[in-house]
Amino acid sequence: MFRNFKLVPNVIFGRGCFAQLDEIIAHRRTHKDAWAVFVTDDVFKGKALEKRIPVHDRDMLLWVNVADEPKTSYVDALTLKVKEYAPTLPCAVIGIGGGSSMDLAKAVSLMLTNEGSSTLYQGWDLIKHPAVWHAAVPTLSGTGAEVSRTTVLTGPEKKLGLNSDYTVFDQIVLDPELIKDVPADQHFYTGMDCYIHCIESLQGTYLNEFSRSYGEKSLDLCRQVFIDNHPDKDDKLMMASFFGGMSIAYSQVGACHALSYGLSYILGTHHGIGCCIVFDHLEEFYPEGVKEFRIMMEKCGIKLPKGLVADLAEDRIEKMITVALGLEPLWENCLGKNWKSIMTRDKAKSLFLNM
Repeated sequence: MFRNFKLVPNVIFGRGCFAQLDEIIAHRRTHKDAWAVFVTDDVFKGKALEKRIPVHDRDMLLWVNVADEPKTSYVDALTLKVKEYAPTLPCAVIGIGGGSSMDLAKAVSLMLTNEGSSTLYQGWDLIKHPAVWHAAVPTLSGTGAEVSRTTVLTGPEKKLGLNSDYTVFDQIVLDPELIKDVPADQHFYTGMDCYIHCIESLQGTYLNEFSRSYGEKSLDLCRQVFIDNHPDKDDKLMMASFFGGMSIAYSQVGACHALSYGLSYILGTHHGIGCCIVFDHLEEFYPEGVKEFRIMMEKCGIKLPKGLVADLAEDRIEKMITVALGLEPLWENCLGKNWKSIMTRDKAKSLFLNM
């Protein structure tokens, strides 16, 4: 059975296109009581971008904090805030920020129409009802969250996304001007998330011409950004993120993302830097990719933290391993159907202890 893949139906791209967000949302305001929710990274509170958000009188500006990776408990609390704000559902949920803010916007839009805790929906195709119409305005580029069918959440037992066709945004607004002031280290970590997506996709057992076409173009753009330092690097990274997200949407990520989920679950490591820490130890699986990654690190002056796992208690290391090995599709994409005979618990533990 072939996947009937859902794409983001509406995309606007270009420097300054954020100014059209109000016009886009206007089509959702079909009655006088219609209201929208702007799920916005609180790093922009009091900044110039806050004044540009097209908030109407009835709208809700919902500031979110992404100092920690998104948790199911946080999603549930945010959803309750939105439900208590007005007696009707919003006409739109708009996520403004990086990958975590966009994931929170996706999760809230889903949980407004699906009963119970978000923990009930961690997995593949468990969402029962369509989300509230939702849009994304990325202010970081690399995660691919703007095009993916998942919202990655850490729950009490696992780190696993709400993977569903209903998760996909209805609209994305890609304005390269919004990423021009991103700190250099954050720019690198999120960009490498994209680069690693593509390495995992292009070397995976799930690879097909759909994912290959997007992945190869995304890799080319990443090289122009992080090796050539192209003058249009913001535009290029924004499109690399889009193409990279499309590449894994019809295939899958691999060992790096599986192990980084375990690292993040126990240590709270942010996704971008977590992927970089893990990828630096995966020469055995992605030799050429790791070699080029290290060239990019050197060009960008990035030094990764070391010794994160060595002193952890044994039970925490075991939980880290359990979380990582629970992501079976990722391992099958990396190592094939017999992956369990290769990536044993002992093998995973030895990799973690080197980080």
